[in-house]
Amino acid sequence: MKRVIVSVINDLVTDQRVDKACRFLQNQGFDVLLVGRQLKNSMPVGIRTYRTHRMKLIWEKGPLFYAEFNIRLFFFLLFRRSSLLLSNDLDTLLPNYSIHRLKRIPIVYDSHELFTQTPEVTKRKFVQNTWKLIERCILPKLKSAYTVNTSIARIFRFMYKTDFRVVRNIPEQGNSAPIRNRKDLGLPENKKIILLQGSGINMHRGAEELVEAMQYLDDTYLLLIIGGGDVIDQLKYIAENEEIKNKVMIKAKMPFYKLRQYTCNADLGVTIDKDTNPNYRYSLPNKLFDYIHAGLPIISSKLFEIEKIISYYEIGDFIPDHAPENIAAKIKEMLGDTKKLEYWKENLKFAAKELTWQQEVKALKEVFRDYV
Repeated sequence: MKRVIVSVINDLVTDQRVDKACRFLQNQGFDVLLVGRQLKNSMPVGIRTYRTHRMKLIWEKGPLFYAEFNIRLFFFLLFRRSSLLLSNDLDTLLPNYSIHRLKRIPIVYDSHELFTQTPEVTKRKFVQNTWKLIERCILPKLKSAYTVNTSIARIFRFMYKTDFRVVRNIPEQGNSAPIRNRKDLGLPENKKIILLQGSGINMHRGAEELVEAMQYLDDTYLLLIIGGGDVIDQLKYIAENEEIKNKVMIKAKMPFYKLRQYTCNADLGVTIDKDTNPNYRYSLPNKLFDYIHAGLPIISSKLFEIEKIISYYEIGDFIPDHAPENIAAKIKEMLGDTKKLEYWKENLKFAAKELTWQQEVKALKEVFRDYV
């Protein structure tokens, strides 16, 4: 049996995209080994139909972490048999490409974002230039690559003359797991729940303003935040304000099968990233499709790829800006309009039928056609 080694820098637990890609490759006849890292607070990976391996590193962030991870991944790949490599994002590409050249093993690259344009990278020019150098040296030489939306694919094609296919990160249709009720999940039964979810709730994603907006809403509203990221501690601090204290609930990131239980019990899904960098400007976040499949009307900032989906299917509305009082006013307007909510919910049913992983797999089959 052909073996594919799939590598990603996260701890594997919450990454739906990589999990779906692994199961797709397994269905294509591959023996799949997924490699990531284990953090001190990492949850168990859970039951998977393929093998996983998580590396315990000395460093958990910063330049030394990236250096250690890339070196460890290089030697891991060097001494493992494989007939195909799948590299997820720029921070795993250098060791994968090096092994591709050294052992003449085919490589496929999945770019989840414009990595060199993230706020965490752009504010450190030396770091950004290092990643840009890796990108410039490798991307033009890749034969098989895909990414999350058409905007990012066009950017890569223009910059590096590499043909990137598009495979969006959309949930699978037909998830029949029973949904628990609010009481069982410890959620209030008599409040309107506004949900922000994500494993990367970081700077410039509007989360701080969203929490501050709760001071302009009464006690019948609850903001539920589920996930992790750089600003979580700051959000907890803001939420201690007396005017906000009982209107915000923050839960740590959780496996996606458990997250779905909470998503399906919310009233409104939030994605309000700021247009402060190209990565966010052209993003198409996973949570958008999770909200759609949970039947949640969506409140969003006007970012190109997200606006296309929401406007085409008519499944939500947009904030005018990131002023907390204006975010609150839009939330109140949306959740107070019963007729419009019903209209959005009907449209969400149609969108969920059209936007499925089963459709995206067709593009994925094209990417891997020469390696099956």
